[in-house]
Amino acid sequence: MKIRATNTATELITIFRYDTEVASVKNKVSLQQNLFSFLLEGEKTVYYAGSTIMINPEKFLLLSAGNCLMSEMTALKGGAYRSLLIKFDNKVLVDFFTAHPDLLYIKAGKFKEEPVLLFEKDAFLHNFIESLVYMLGKPLSANMQLLKLNELLLYLGENYPGQLQKLRNSQEDGDEIMIRQAVSANIGQSVTVSELAFLCNISLSTFKRRFAKIYGTSPNKWLLEKRMEKAAERLKQGGHKASEIYYDLGYENLSSFIQSFKQTYGVTPKQYQLNN
Repeated sequence: MKIRATNTATELITIFRYDTEVASVKNKVSLQQNLFSFLLEGEKTVYYAGSTIMINPEKFLLLSAGNCLMSEMTALKGGAYRSLLIKFDNKVLVDFFTAHPDLLYIKAGKFKEEPVLLFEKDAFLHNFIESLVYMLGKPLSANMQLLKLNELLLYLGENYPGQLQKLRNSQEDGDEIMIRQAVSANIGQSVTVSELAFLCNISLSTFKRRFAKIYGTSPNKWLLEKRMEKAAERLKQGGHKASEIYYDLGYENLSSFIQSFKQTYGVTPKQYQLNN
């Protein structure tokens, strides 16, 4: 077997080549991350509970994390088996849908979750794959890997509406997207943690637990920190008075805002401006 892997792994994304001249290779696979599987030459058959899928270089697969399956890679007579693989963590998918909520909710409705998604290559995808193969001639930076994966996800999300939502992921991933969106949209609003939990359609205790897992701190502490960071930035760069910004930062009265600011920075907003 000849395997050539051009691999520039990060913790969240790995883009690499898999080439072999062996006529047929069969593997048992337990996926720890999501996987795009693009064929460049040969055939691939994927066996999983309930179905079997065979692809050629005109098709490609997206397999969800957490699946156990078998794959058989076949080199055609006189040729080789060549493929391009992109492995990525669920966190990358969560971040993508958080940044593009319009794609997450397009054609809203209940989707049947699938462990494996099958796509047909079009002209754009052929060119995308060729460009990525070329780029793998040298190490790709983590930022470039993320950029290329997001480019692919964005293209699929816009041109194959509803497909990415079918990818089988845990309920916690869906909740994480909602939590990120809810808190980001309401940093400047006078909302309570209970109200944020309601907006996410989960219990208060579940919201607090999953929030702490995502951000490493409590909701109240995180919101206070982010609001005070915005306050400090506006006081320092914009020259605004505390009386002009407290309401925009989710405070109903000036005294509560001043108290929170002093608790965070040790000085009043006015003293902070004088010192900066």
